[in-house]
Amino acid sequence: MLNVGKIEEGFVLDHIKAGRSMQIYRHLGLDKLDCTVAIIKNARSNVMGKKDILKVECDIDTLDLDVLAFLDHNITVNVIKEGEIVEKRALFLPHQIKDVIKCHNPRCISSIEQGLPHIFYLADEEKEIYRCQYCDEKYQESAKTEN
Repeated sequence: MLNVGKIEEGFVLDHIKAGRSMQIYRHLGLDKLDCTVAIIKNARSNVMGKKDILKVECDIDTLDLDVLAFLDHNITVNVIKEGEIVEKRALFLPHQIKDVIKCHNPRCISSIEQGLPHIFYLADEEKEIYRCQYCDEKYQESAKTEN
């Protein structure tokens, strides 16, 4: 049995789909922070079969909940203070995301103008469809795994 020690202050991201923890690590910019991070891949789960877990020892305010919710709004965010879970935060699909994914429409102004932010809005919450703010191009699921 693998044993990863508890953290004193930070957050634990639980119920991450197996194999997605490194993508979340990169999108949250955890590689750029000077903090302790434990990545647990393919942990046994009664509900999911296998899951990934991220334990991060740093200020909870460094976590961009919109990016996390966009990547997977079913992740459980446990806030840790003094070594104990003090809060569980629910994630909801953000109404807008900026510079997380790129528009793949070659005619879109965001493809032509360098430095222009890539902004997508939630067009259909039920179907989890995002569209480019500039050209209205529908976001394709494969883009989540490429950035």
